Amino acid sequence: MSETLAIHGGTPVLGPDAFLNWPPIDDIDRKMVMDSLEGNKHAFGPNCRALETEFAEWNGNKFAVTTNSGTAALHMSLVACGCGVGDHVLVTAYSWSSSATCILHHNCIPVFVDIDWDTMNIDTKKIEQAITPQTKAIVVVHLHGLSVNMDEVLAVAKKHNLKVIEDACQAHGATFKGQKVGTFGDCAAFSFNQNKCLCSGEGGMFVTNNEDYLAKARQVWSFGEVRTPLEDRDYHAYALGWMYRNNDLTAAFGRAQLSKLTGYIRQQRENAARLTECLRDIPNLLLPTEPKDHEHNWYNYTIRFDMEALGHVEDAATFRHKLIKALQAEGLPTSVWQAFALPTMTVFQARNAYGKGCPWDCPHTTPVAYDEADYPVAKKHCDRHTGLTMPLRAPNKPDAAKKVARVYEKVMADIDQVEKVKL
Repeated sequence: MSETLAIHGGTPVLGPDAFLNWPPIDDIDRKMVMDSLEGNKHAFGPNCRALETEFAEWNGNKFAVTTNSGTAALHMSLVACGCGVGDHVLVTAYSWSSSATCILHHNCIPVFVDIDWDTMNIDTKKIEQAITPQTKAIVVVHLHGLSVNMDEVLAVAKKHNLKVIEDACQAHGATFKGQKVGTFGDCAAFSFNQNKCLCSGEGGMFVTNNEDYLAKARQVWSFGEVRTPLEDRDYHAYALGWMYRNNDLTAAFGRAQLSKLTGYIRQQRENAARLTECLRDIPNLLLPTEPKDHEHNWYNYTIRFDMEALGHVEDAATFRHKLIKALQAEGLPTSVWQAFALPTMTVFQARNAYGKGCPWDCPHTTPVAYDEADYPVAKKHCDRHTGLTMPLRAPNKPDAAKKVARVYEKVMADIDQVEKVKL
């Protein structure tokens, strides 16, 4: 039976308190943050060092360096792997901008590879054909919490002597063949931003098993110095450096949340499994997949709309926006996560990151083309998806899945009303 959609004046399916907020805050968080606040080390303090040790142990790395963002950790990874002026670095055509701009941060040139439709990750079958004589490394993004097939990536990297950097900013606890992401490559980056599975407000972590890479990363992390804040610093800049260090308050919050992270991820997996069950029979939805040997952390539950079946191939992005407006009006917190393929973004199309054409006009590199037609799968995905995060997160339980499904059932049953949505 047809119902009037909320966007056209009907009653919304969900109220404003349908889902519980992320992250859950309890007495563990309050005590650790207040202990830090009442202490006397508010810059790089004891909680920073403890967070590094505890995260390395949790993830299975030898070394970890806490940072002020996942982007900082990505930049440090480029430096640790020896990537520099004019080097080409491969990266997926669809991700958050930092996955590619971190390459520019050290005067390297991004070379984009289209994505695989099913996983939304880099198409591992297309990596080798993108390699140039100046390719130095691959940035592998485990997008939305699903690992890339690391066997295939590492095989190509070994054949062509390339470094592998894992962008695991969304992928805490995700595994491939039972092994956690962030332990396959030469080094990796995690984010602890508000939306991430490990939230400390802002922050991140650089991890590696290589002591030389650790030293290089720490140098760019702290003003180009070679001694850390825990040592007797000489305050001498030995190379170009940034200030990417974390602070004690943020690290204290991160430690508290880390103590609960395994349980959070378990809950997300349970919630996502239930959501898939609830959505499976709703027409014109393409649900996310979890291939064999991969264990998703479900940072983001990404749904694509079947525009071929809906008759909106030619105006897919426009109709997708109408669908999202209708879903949001029913009380569902869903949105477009990233509407642009990375190589279509202005910073790459204009080739003018530093001004005067740099780093693309550097005499130490060779030209790279960014033709949108070379990334058809990324473009198709950009125009058809919507993301869902908060309903899957603790403290929400599997019953939240039924609330999500009720919204989709109502909106997808009344496509004629969606056609009339004004943008």
